This record gives sequence, C-alpha cells and structure tokens, in this order.
Amino acid sequence: MDVRSLIPKHKHDHRVISKLKKLSFQDMQPIVPDLLIWLQDMHWPIAIKVAKVLKPFADRINLEVLPILTSNDELWILGVLHHIARYSTNLDVIRAVERIAKFPTKDEVENYVDEIAMEILLEMRIINK
Repeated sequence: MDVRSLIPKHKHDHRVISKLKKLSFQDMQPIVPDLLIWLQDMHWPIAIKVAKVLKPFADRINLEVLPILTSNDELWILGVLHHIARYSTNLDVIRAVERIAKFPTKDEVENYVDEIAMEILLEMRIINK
C-alpha cells in the first residue's frame, strides 16, 4: 500500500482514519507533514480525527511541529497546541510553548494563543501559578 494514499483528500475524507490508526510510526512518518496540515482549522470535520491519530506520536513529530509553533498562522498554532504540543515532553516543543506564553506576538495575544500556551505550561507545571 502506498502510504500517500492515506492522506485525506478533503475535509470529509473520514475513510482513511481507520487505516491511519493501524500504521506504525515508521509507516506514517513520511506523511506526518501532510497530516499536520489538517490541523490548520480544527473546525474541519477531519481535523479532530487526524489529531487523535497523531497524538500518540507527539514526542516523535517534534521536527514537524516546531515550524508550526513558530509560524504566523495562529489558528494552526492553536490546533497544534491543543492536540499535539500539550502531550509532548520534547524540550524544544516545551520552549516554543513557553515563548508563546511569556513573549507572545500581537497576533498571538489577539487570538488567545498565549492563553492556551500558558494553560499548557500550568498543566505541565513548568511555571509557577
């Protein structure tokens, strides 16, 4: 099977989810960037299901997650914070979350991204209440 055939084609492409769930990380790894794209808007019907597929690999997709956390796409950052970064123990991801919480951009403040980042840090007990 060509793993690329399991990349959702549209926001209602639920048929691939059960097949994605059966993949090992090694099999899924080549399409992780393509799957993360579906977290750009968590209102898309497929978004939550893709996030659940990726969540168990939160510590293994750091290289793909970090550029998103440093991007200017606040909606994508929110999706990744909520569904992936909060489950990561990777120091670079935690530092990216900490930067958003403590030194947010104007757009991150306007879109409440900093508040979610702070909530995650509190959950991780990284900072003092």
